[in-house]
Amino acid sequence: MKKPANNSGMTARASATATPSIIGSDVQIEGNIRTIGELQLDGNIIGDLACGGLVMGETGSVKGTITADNVTIRGKVNGEVRARSVRLEKSSVVEGDIYHESLSVEAGAKLTGHFAHTNSPTEAKSDKTETPSFVAKKEAAE
Repeated sequence: MKKPANNSGMTARASATATPSIIGSDVQIEGNIRTIGELQLDGNIIGDLACGGLVMGETGSVKGTITADNVTIRGKVNGEVRARSVRLEKSSVVEGDIYHESLSVEAGAKLTGHFAHTNSPTEAKSDKTETPSFVAKKEAAE
């Protein structure tokens, strides 16, 4: 006798044991993506991406904000990166700011933007404009 399926809700997969999701090089997605697991990106995303971990291949690209625990970039990013650990490999091209706890940049990687160390890089931005640590705060004019 078969057990009835439990469709009452989604069960969260443990990201450490889950099979990574793969977006192939022939795929383009327009819209936001969210997963708690790992993502291997070889295709193109136009929108924001939030995931547990991201490994972007040389053909991968994101035009939007990336939020993850660990990010390895070999492709192109046009937007903000917010991650605890960020690794820019030699083929990466990033146009945007990077907020991180740990940053590794290989020789040959291209970064047009700023990078700033922060203790909470993946937390959502508040309504106040965030001032990175590399920018000196100026007093308001009277």
